[in-house]
Amino acid sequence: MTPNEKRSAILIATGAVIIAGLCLFFPRMLAFVELAARELRYLWWLVLLVALAVWLIFFVGRKKE
Repeated sequence: MTPNEKRSAILIATGAVIIAGLCLFFPRMLAFVELAARELRYLWWLVLLVALAVWLIFFVGRKKE
């Protein structure tokens, strides 16, 4: 495992621990996330539009190196 792979694994694990801790300390946030996940069944097109916008902002118009 290269140093960059170790660093990304540590960052992902840290983020997961922070999110789990916040859910334990703030149960209303957990309820909000559950509600948002349920509503994604109806708003999946909004997620796709946001993903398209992020892709357009960061990758379109960039010169190949």
